[in-house]
Amino acid sequence: MAAEGGRAKPAVQSRMENFRKVRTSEEEMPLPFPDLPPDVVEMKVKEGSKIRNLMNFAMAQMELKGRRQIVFSGCGRAVTKTITCVEIMKRKLGGLHQVTKVRYKTVLEVWENQDPLPNGPAQNLTVHKNVPSICILLSRDPLDPSQTGYQPPEPRHEAGENTSGSSTKGLKRPLPPPCEELLPKKLQVQVSDSPRGLGTTTGQLDH
Repeated sequence: MAAEGGRAKPAVQSRMENFRKVRTSEEEMPLPFPDLPPDVVEMKVKEGSKIRNLMNFAMAQMELKGRRQIVFSGCGRAVTKTITCVEIMKRKLGGLHQVTKVRYKTVLEVWENQDPLPNGPAQNLTVHKNVPSICILLSRDPLDPSQTGYQPPEPRHEAGENTSGSSTKGLKRPLPPPCEELLPKKLQVQVSDSPRGLGTTTGQLDH
């Protein structure tokens, strides 16, 4: 190569390793259950939530304050933890009717370029991600058994009872197969070259 050379660097080169996530926010969506009381408790489970803290609060609501219904919700990596909390409550209380709804929720992430061009404006990426979301309603009162995602109360076994041969163990109505709208979606990415504004250039990344 010539003395003045080496390989010429592109004028603009965006690499994800140069970006740092600075903000995350979730789309606000109404609960997918009709006729809920206005003061129903919703346990919003996050990826970093502690199960012990969640369950202490939820059990206090159901046992000490006499709540009849409670909702657990979570999205993305928190889905598994949401299901775990529900199963713990069902074992502790027993006799709970359950309705499970699965859908997608939009999560917005803002990424900041840590290696901007010299004397150039700050460059941010805004990423809209469609992530799986789950909402589970637990109720002491009977629910409509014909609605999608309904599960009847499980038998409550007494301590020491042998349930290994029980034919009623695990009677659950399977969740419906994902509908077409829950198929993998695409990420929408917006690139901003202004220090404050976002959205001057729009592209798409496959999820």
